[in-house]
Amino acid sequence: MDDRSPGARAHRTGTLILSGAMLLIGIALIATAIAVGAGATSGRIILGVLFIAAGGARLYLLARS
Repeated sequence: MDDRSPGARAHRTGTLILSGAMLLIGIALIATAIAVGAGATSGRIILGVLFIAAGGARLYLLARS
């Protein structure tokens, strides 16, 4: 059983949901860039990689706490 306060649980759940959304947005950015034939240094691909890195880092830090 989770002994955190309801506010802490809500914060944790919100972080989990938003981090997952960041991962999905990053994947979507990369997929659309590849679909239109963008190069490896395209802004969409770079932004997608950054979104994936940020979402993954948030999930990693959430799992450690």
